[in-house]
Amino acid sequence: MRFLVVGGGAREHAIGAALQRAQAEVVVASANANPGLESFAAASARIDPTDPTAVAAFARAQRVDGAVIGPEAPLASGVADALRAAGIPTVGPGRDAARIESSKQFARELLTRHGIDAQPRYVIPATVEEVDRAVAGFDGPFVVKPSGLTAGKGVWVQGVDFTEPKEAATYAKSILVQGGAVLLEERLDGEEFSLMAFVTDSGVYPMPVVQDFKRAQEGDRGGNTGGMGSYSQRDHLLPFLPAEARDRALSVLERTVGALRAEGLAYRGILYGGFMLTARGPVLLEYNARFGDPEGINVLTLYEEGNFAELLLGVANGRVDPNLVRFRLRATVVKYLVPPGYGDRPRAGGTVEIDAAAIERAGPHVYFGSVEPVGPGRIRFSTSRGVALVGEASAIHEAGARVEAALRFVRGEYTLRHDIGTKEDLARRTEHVRRLLAPGAKPSPLPLSVAAPDAPPSSASPPEFQLH
Repeated sequence: MRFLVVGGGAREHAIGAALQRAQAEVVVASANANPGLESFAAASARIDPTDPTAVAAFARAQRVDGAVIGPEAPLASGVADALRAAGIPTVGPGRDAARIESSKQFARELLTRHGIDAQPRYVIPATVEEVDRAVAGFDGPFVVKPSGLTAGKGVWVQGVDFTEPKEAATYAKSILVQGGAVLLEERLDGEEFSLMAFVTDSGVYPMPVVQDFKRAQEGDRGGNTGGMGSYSQRDHLLPFLPAEARDRALSVLERTVGALRAEGLAYRGILYGGFMLTARGPVLLEYNARFGDPEGINVLTLYEEGNFAELLLGVANGRVDPNLVRFRLRATVVKYLVPPGYGDRPRAGGTVEIDAAAIERAGPHVYFGSVEPVGPGRIRFSTSRGVALVGEASAIHEAGARVEAALRFVRGEYTLRHDIGTKEDLARRTEHVRRLLAPGAKPSPLPLSVAAPDAPPSSASPPEFQLH
């Protein structure tokens, strides 16, 4: 089987590696030459991945059996539509359905129209005058979100990115003046988790739950990023996430797919729900229409028990064998090596010596992102994330320790978050949720724009958590 991978980041390296393990040939269409993908690709081309005509022409010339789109921008530009029009089964929604990610306004209003719960209170001001009224209407902390694509970096959170409401109003107005749409949403108290699923005509098939770390610095400080790392637990839950909460989040994904179809929007691909576990249960923060980065790297690393190429082709064609949706029972931790200053003022051009072969022999996996090879074992960073290191073990903290041990094979100008997956950080997050769900804890107000959750949190004893 021959598969096209669209995109050239670490996520796409992980997708390609999973296809290679399934004995599939991999061809790549990307703007950059990813050294990891180039090491095994049967063919590759430097193509603008958001150009539907160019990507489809390359795919036809390469006689691929299927395609998978990694980043969000090609989905928003209609690359999946062009590939399907060329007769190529594709993992990824068409442009209209991809608005679930490319337009936060569309996503919120879709769920509201169909009575899907688990949303925060939100306001979508249409004019600069309405911004001031919307800001004044919040009696607690709130966030400002551009409706369009921002590579995970455009959200402003009160208490983190701004202090005074007038700062948020200025930011929101600037988005409107530039012709964009903006959302103001209540700031939720809880712990975030990511639930991705394969979506086909025949069903929605969940992957292991992952927690992502957006802030650049340890302790969740610093600028917002595309993701500094992530972890998953052996049982495919999280230390603070009970199965009931995961199941409620999955129900939101399933009902969202139903809402899209009710409006005539077919969806074949990956649907990623970014949730926060709060005192009132899981609340949807946003949707993505593809594998997360880094979250997708966690789950792709774990997929070795079935035929990944056959699974993706089934998703692209609308029906899969559920027995192919299989992930090993292992914990994983991803930590990104990034240029100094990443998240605030990244400094491009730093060089790093990395012995990827030695790291792989020691256990962790290496996935290359936005880097340029400059010699044997040497790479140059851009201003984006450089290399994802993935450790796996029986427990999360052990997987994280394996990544830390692998750093002895890396030298040069880089930084990373050492606290991802440590016992201390896991305990802090677990205790946070324990307090939120404790009997008598005061929940935050229910959203005003949607119905109340279909199953309120139990008033009995809080769930038992197991630290892994």
